[in-house]
Formats: sequence, C-alpha cells, structure tokens
Amino acid sequence: MSLELNDIILHSLVMGDEGQLICHTREQELPITNNVVGLVEELQTSYQSKAGKGFGYFTKDEEKATAFPEQLTQYLAGDLSFVEMSKSSAHLLANEISKYDFAEEGVFLLAKYSWVASDYLLLILLANKETVSVTDELDVSPSRHLDLSKAQLAARIDITQWQQDPDSNRYISYIKGRVGRKVADFFLDFMGCEPGLDAKVQNQGLMQAVDEYCQQQALPPEEKQEYRETVFNHCSEQLSQGEDVAIKTLSEALPSNAEGSFYDFVSEDYQLEDSFPVDRSTIRKLTKYVGSGGGLSISFDQKHLGERVMYDPETDTLTIQGTPPNLREQLKGS
Repeated sequence: MSLELNDIILHSLVMGDEGQLICHTREQELPITNNVVGLVEELQTSYQSKAGKGFGYFTKDEEKATAFPEQLTQYLAGDLSFVEMSKSSAHLLANEISKYDFAEEGVFLLAKYSWVASDYLLLILLANKETVSVTDELDVSPSRHLDLSKAQLAARIDITQWQQDPDSNRYISYIKGRVGRKVADFFLDFMGCEPGLDAKVQNQGLMQAVDEYCQQQALPPEEKQEYRETVFNHCSEQLSQGEDVAIKTLSEALPSNAEGSFYDFVSEDYQLEDSFPVDRSTIRKLTKYVGSGGGLSISFDQKHLGERVMYDPETDTLTIQGTPPNLREQLKGS
C-alpha cells in the first residue's frame, strides 16, 4: 500500500565559523512531485524496517515539556501553517543539539502523510554526504547527496493514535541511539517525548508465554516447533504490514484445547498489552538459535538441533554436519 503525502519541507542545520549551530529554514513547502513522494516512500520503508525502535508519548511534566506538541496541535487544527510549525521545530531541535558536546549537522526533513489508515508525521535528520559524479561531458564533478541509508536520528508520530487515544504511551516511535552515545536524547527532548512502551520486553514476554504454554500442554518437540513457527509467521506478517501483533488475533491463529486457548493462558499470568509492535530481533529466536561473542557468530534453525547440529553441554561443544556451501568454500581456501 502506497502512502499519500500531504506536506513536506526541508531545513538545514550547519555549523558556523565560530562553532555555533545555525538553522537555515525554507520558506515554502516542497512541491509534491513523483520524486518527492518516492523519497518519502523510501524513508518510510527504511524507518519501518529499523529494528529495536523505542516508543513514547508527549510528557505531562511541565519541566520537560516543549512548545512542539502545542504547535503540532495548532497545525492539525488549521491555526498554524505547516511551514511555520516546521520552522519552529527546526529551531527547537537546533537549540537542543547546542546543549550537547557533539555537533549533528544535516538536513531536517518533516513530512506529514497517510499510510495504512493512519496519519503520520515523520521527522528525520539526514546527513549530507560528499561524493563525486560524472557529468554528461564525462567530467568529474563534486556533489552532495542525502545519505538515506544511515538515518539514525528519526521519529514518527502516529497522529491518528494520538488524537484517538491521548493517554496512550506509544504513539511516538523513534530510532534508539547507538551504543555509547546519547544522540537520540536531544531528538526526544526537543519534542518533549517520554519513553513509554518497551516493545522488546513485550516481545520477550510473548516468547516466554509461548514456551510455557507449550510446556503446559506437554507438546512433543515437533508440535512445539510448529507452534513456535506459527507464532513467528504471524508476527512476521504483522511486521511486514506495519501492524502490531494482537494477542487475541494471534490466539485465534493457534490451536486450542479443552483447557483453554492461548489468549486465556496469557490473560491469567502475563502482563502483556492487548497489542504491541513486533520486535524482529526478538521474535526470530522463536525459530532460530542465535548467539555471538569472542569473534564468533552462530545462527541456525532450531529444527536442526539434534539432527544436523549436536550440542554437548559437558564439553560446551557444537558439532555441525553439513556446512553451508559458501562457508565450505571459504574454509577450503583458507
């Protein structure tokens, strides 16, 4: 399903000669052309595929609140233009960045669009990358382009969810900062966003519930694996469609017995939300064994354990029968 783009604008944040961050703002929205729509669709797809996103909401703490939510409200009500709202946002972001010891330059993009029956506002700080290009005359010329693949400072507001459920703790999603850096902090601070739902914890709770439900039912290994694969496939499908996994809907896709459904089992002892975003890195452990450390990374389908892959806990040794062809060629050539 393609998105419907309503508004889009770019502003620039650059370091001045004296080391201060300068905000250059655009006075008009970008015209909505096929190229511009294609750009937003690419950013939306890239953002949707990012793993480990955080979720939050606009703070109710007056000391942490900013002007951003009110200005966004005014824009949605038609009392403030998209251009003015975006310019104010750019200056708020520049002020927050200036409080830190590092400089984050780039192009600040704001886009309001509709996708999968919801309205969104996407905010991304994109880096300008220096490169060279070949002209029609076959000359080499320096050029700059937006590095879309490395957008690490981004947030998306589900406007529809915010308006329909203002007490929700998850209508803002954002890319978490890289390990050891707090670059995501100022992006949340300028919006006045508080961390809310922990999607990773919810997904881990779901995995635990699946394992314990299978254990309660005394399922043989083959049926347990099929059960886990069904859960994985359902969650993967929801993720691909940009939808949350709903426990009740998931339960309907799973076999039940006289003692009750998976939904009944979860409702008794597990503190899971009725629905929550899928965390890809967590759910893949439903069907795979994954681990890395000490320069070694291993991943294989769980169904292979005891067949192609043998584990000896006494010696802490894995024995693999039948290596992948590409790995085999590398080993032979070493």
